[in-house]
Amino acid sequence: MTNLRTLIVDDEDPARELLRSMLAPFSRIDIVGESADGETALDDIEELRPDLLFLDVQMPRLNGFDVVTALASAPAPMIVFVTAFDEYALRAFQLNACDYLLKPFDDERLAITVARVLDRYDRSSPSMSTALQSLVNQLRGAANAQIVVKVDGRHIFLDPDEVDWIEVDGKHLKLHAGKSVLHVREPMASLARRLPPQFLRVHRSAVINRSRLREMQPWFQGEYLLILRDGTRIVTGRRFRESVQTLVQHGQAG
Repeated sequence: MTNLRTLIVDDEDPARELLRSMLAPFSRIDIVGESADGETALDDIEELRPDLLFLDVQMPRLNGFDVVTALASAPAPMIVFVTAFDEYALRAFQLNACDYLLKPFDDERLAITVARVLDRYDRSSPSMSTALQSLVNQLRGAANAQIVVKVDGRHIFLDPDEVDWIEVDGKHLKLHAGKSVLHVREPMASLARRLPPQFLRVHRSAVINRSRLREMQPWFQGEYLLILRDGTRIVTGRRFRESVQTLVQHGQAG
């Protein structure tokens, strides 16, 4: 039976220490690290590749739900939310987390959680489970969902309306947000999967915010020239011809 690489995320030292000691009797739980805040957790997840997170909900700056939202689509660990508030426990349960622990919890309640986690792990792939994918999709699909990108070691949270368009620049991406340009080291395909529906990939090297499109002109060989409201000109790619045509057919040009 495979052991679960486990990361504890909580901004309170005593809480992390207590959970570590309570998990010690479970032979299949291998604690590979602890994170004291959400931003550190994202870095630790990327470096340590844990199978399981015990994730505190109430943390400054990035809370537990923010951390889940910022996770790449795959691979990602299973999640057990830890919270002192019933309202957050209920939300975690409704959003299909593996389980939640309501502080303060005892050894018996923790044992139930570990049993649930191990059962799910043994029945499915250690990569992102369907339940966690559902959780991430619901969090990202909320009306106020944010785009999370990593810039110079920092995680930047952007409202979708802030971003005009995105282009590939060598091994980096350029996110054009008004007069600002953010340089993100991430593949376009990975970021595109996390974008809300208002964004459309029009070329292998370009994604636009539909609401920024001002004009669309026929171009060579069935391609199109897109002109954004700030004057940016983008030629579409053949692979994306059909999706681009829907801008006109369904009146989705904003």
